[in-house]
Amino acid sequence: MNHSKLKWTLMVLALATIVVVGGCKKKQVPATPPAAPPPPEPKATLSISPESVSRGGSATLTWSTQDATDVKIEGIGAVQPSGSQSVSPAASTTYRLTATGPGGSTDATARLTVVEPPPPPPQAEVPNLSEEQLFASSIKDIYFDYDRYDLRAEDQAAVNADASFLKAHPSIRFTIEGHCDERGSTDYNLALGDNRANAARNALVNAGVPASQIKVISFGKEKPFCTESNESCYQQNRRDHFVYGQK
Repeated sequence: MNHSKLKWTLMVLALATIVVVGGCKKKQVPATPPAAPPPPEPKATLSISPESVSRGGSATLTWSTQDATDVKIEGIGAVQPSGSQSVSPAASTTYRLTATGPGGSTDATARLTVVEPPPPPPQAEVPNLSEEQLFASSIKDIYFDYDRYDLRAEDQAAVNADASFLKAHPSIRFTIEGHCDERGSTDYNLALGDNRANAARNALVNAGVPASQIKVISFGKEKPFCTESNESCYQQNRRDHFVYGQK
């Protein structure tokens, strides 16, 4: 009798243990897998050598990127993730590289300064040259950076040479035309061209040229000197052009 009771008790305990263990297993919640790390932000470097050249000279633009799927350089277009290219702009230019990837985008810049050659020594005027011919051969245009109308340091030599010639020929009347590249609205570029023409006028007046000799007009982007859509062409269109006479 005692043996049967003991056996029954053991069976009840065993069943209870199975139920408890089974219940515990059902309550276990699977662990949440760790979140995937965000994609890395692209890295980019851009350099130019040499950093300064004379007008007409060239320099080498070199770049390198990481974690980027799309790489562009303003004024050049789409490029390989890493590489180099020779550039020869007409005036000082800031090159901007944009590297874009799953982790965002990164910019890098490099500036090439184009230095105007020193003006040639003054030559004796040839008597049979007309005043207009002398003006055309002596007066140099002035160039501007993108969306700017302040005179650049590298153009100061041209401004000084223009002022010296004009002060020596006080009878000359001339017009400064302000021009822009094709980017931006017509109204915006007319205003920008006007600011550029007046910036040159003020510089000449400050250098001693009588204001009565000068007339200013803005053509904005309506009379481009170059019609290609690239930075070299844009730079040629961002200028003050000097024209003999006043209409």
